[in-house]
Amino acid sequence: MDGGRRVSRIRPIRPAEADGVVARVLQAQTDTWGAPLTNHLVYARRPTLFRAFRAVWSGLNADSILDDALVAIVNRRIAWLNGCVF
Repeated sequence: MDGGRRVSRIRPIRPAEADGVVARVLQAQTDTWGAPLTNHLVYARRPTLFRAFRAVWSGLNADSILDDALVAIVNRRIAWLNGCVF
């Protein structure tokens, strides 16, 4: 903890360090939210894991069986498990 807030023990990458799929995802997040999501910057240190996590979220977004409310609940639960205040 740093002054009451959580700090990642793993240094996130700088978006300029990314290439390929990772760079495109980070740019899309910047276009949508103004900056890449911090968890993606950490996951991007291992591109194979980054793609695996993105596959989970893509599947949740594409699966017509899950409604938007359930996807939001899953995302919030994952954020909570990761210590994110999302």
